[in-house]
Amino acid sequence: MATERARTTVTVRIEKVVAEGDGLGRLDDGRVVFVEGALPGELVEARIVKQSRDYARATTVEVIEANPQRVEPPCRFVREGCGGCDLQHASVSLQREIKRDIVRESLVRLGRITDPDVRLPDVDVPVEGARTTIRVARASNGHVGFRRRRSHDVVAVDRCVIAHPGLASVFADMGLESAEEAVVRVSDHDGAVVVWAEPAGHSGLDASVVGGSDSTIIELVNDVEFRVSTASFFQSSPRAAAVLVERVTTALGSSASWGSGPLLDAYGGIGLFAATIDVGDREVLVVEANPSACADARHNLRNRRARVVESAVEQWVSEPCGVVVADPARDGLRAAGVAALVATGAPIIVLVSCDPASLGRDARLLEDAGYRLEYSEVLDLFPHTHHVEAVSRFVRDARLDEL
Repeated sequence: MATERARTTVTVRIEKVVAEGDGLGRLDDGRVVFVEGALPGELVEARIVKQSRDYARATTVEVIEANPQRVEPPCRFVREGCGGCDLQHASVSLQREIKRDIVRESLVRLGRITDPDVRLPDVDVPVEGARTTIRVARASNGHVGFRRRRSHDVVAVDRCVIAHPGLASVFADMGLESAEEAVVRVSDHDGAVVVWAEPAGHSGLDASVVGGSDSTIIELVNDVEFRVSTASFFQSSPRAAAVLVERVTTALGSSASWGSGPLLDAYGGIGLFAATIDVGDREVLVVEANPSACADARHNLRNRRARVVESAVEQWVSEPCGVVVADPARDGLRAAGVAALVATGAPIIVLVSCDPASLGRDARLLEDAGYRLEYSEVLDLFPHTHHVEAVSRFVRDARLDEL
């Protein structure tokens, strides 16, 4: 009889969905198997595509017993293999529950926090037609599309369910010549479109589309005007940015609970939080390593009492701050970033995390440094995908001030 390791297909019960969007089950020999396209509680027939001593990877061939919240993906390109929206087979409510559970597990397993308070607030982010920045790849037919999941192959598309309507021309008219990929951004404020290709080279879009690394668009968030350069990071949409500002503002609490000194917007990018959070007459301080983002931040904060320091947070010489907002990249704060923030002595640190694993690791580091996690809020800013955004409030142990 063939062993489980040698079999092409297996029948497996799915326990949960993990951080990359795959269902997790267990093979008869005890190994974990990650099954693409499977949902919690389902019994599926899966085809093994990768083997190792400790785990296997598989794709769903047939759903034998379906989760009640399994749905038909609303986009035909997902049904044809597009890897951009890897949770479209789950209802929107189930997608959000999955993301909350992933964050909770990371805080327990990696953060070693017992029974963390993980919340799922009802936020108003459109499920479809909101994404203002997209990355497309060159398809074999000369047009553009998205890569299959865990593949370099490109599925050509002529529309995208989650993309802003202002990007429709990208899918209808854009072609890539020498470039393999391009990033396209549209302004929800005035409809301006910018595109930059990697490596340089694009064609097919009309003359109103601006190209190149020096291009900018204007966005409005909470009635604040932001200049966003092509080389600067911006959230998935202005609405997503507004939701983040709202939840971060709530997590910061009353300014009466802050310490003395500026509001620190660490990894501050174009100054989203520094420009929108009400600080009264308090100074705002942005620390950011990206030169393009720093230039944008100086422009965006020109009407505020503000400083912009062009530096990696880990290399920045910490100074006393009244409160901290930190929005690092996917790999999180890590030990050096935590040390820099803790050295400010701020009584409250609000951490914005876009990766559950880095949140878990950072939570442990902050707890060890004397900052207690009060709660985390899971925000579904990337509907139909496994991507998670979380806002977490950490409060400094008052006993540290007595040392």
